[in-house]
Amino acid sequence: MSSAAAPETMSRPSIDPEEVEKFSRIAAEWWDPESKFKPLHKFNPVRLGFIRDTICAHFNRSGERPFEGLRVLDIGCGGGLVSEPMSRLGAAVTGVDAAEANIKTATVHAQEQGLEIDYRHGVAEQLLEENEPPFDVVLNLEVMEHVADPHSFLVDCARLVKPGGLMIGATINRTPKAFALAIFGAEYVLGWLPRGTHRFEKLVRPSELRAALSEGGMDVRPPVGVSYNPLSDQWRIGSDASVNYMMVAEKAG
Repeated sequence: MSSAAAPETMSRPSIDPEEVEKFSRIAAEWWDPESKFKPLHKFNPVRLGFIRDTICAHFNRSGERPFEGLRVLDIGCGGGLVSEPMSRLGAAVTGVDAAEANIKTATVHAQEQGLEIDYRHGVAEQLLEENEPPFDVVLNLEVMEHVADPHSFLVDCARLVKPGGLMIGATINRTPKAFALAIFGAEYVLGWLPRGTHRFEKLVRPSELRAALSEGGMDVRPPVGVSYNPLSDQWRIGSDASVNYMMVAEKAG
């Protein structure tokens, strides 16, 4: 998620003003691995590996720049921690965020890296209203739990995927275990994230994600768990989707 959106967008499913303001306050810290985004920096390599492998398998791609010719939308792009790797893999990347401060941070950093990324301050609904051509891949990562109406938001995002394309979603499950580890443990005990980063009632269950994407015309695969091992201080892909999970959906042709 990302700074304050224009007033006319405030009633839209993608806009929760409190969430936008929350991320705007810490936008400058996105690329500091020791900042409040430290957990995301640790989590990112596993997430990126899964995204790369999934897209390469689906589109039968390989090589150093396997995403050449693919249009990728990173919705809720934040400071660009995923948009930049997608660009380096060859994709034409559009990064959209509701927080203007995040977009400014992402734009400056991409320019410093010599990357051409189409960053826009806005929301999914605006892309639809502007008749944006659909994308080969829509990345919906750690954002759906921060919007006002997750179901409507996800249905809109599904409309942005071209037939035969993919959406990859990542979020936190709404379970007692997720509350204990991802909210109470991570925010209040360990201090990995600022307190209040996540609200339990806004977390999205896999069944809810599946229902929204199915309504949007997508075939949804089972969730894939992402778990943290405190002994090795590493994240890994596995079968336990009770806390963090990712889901892949394909738009029907």
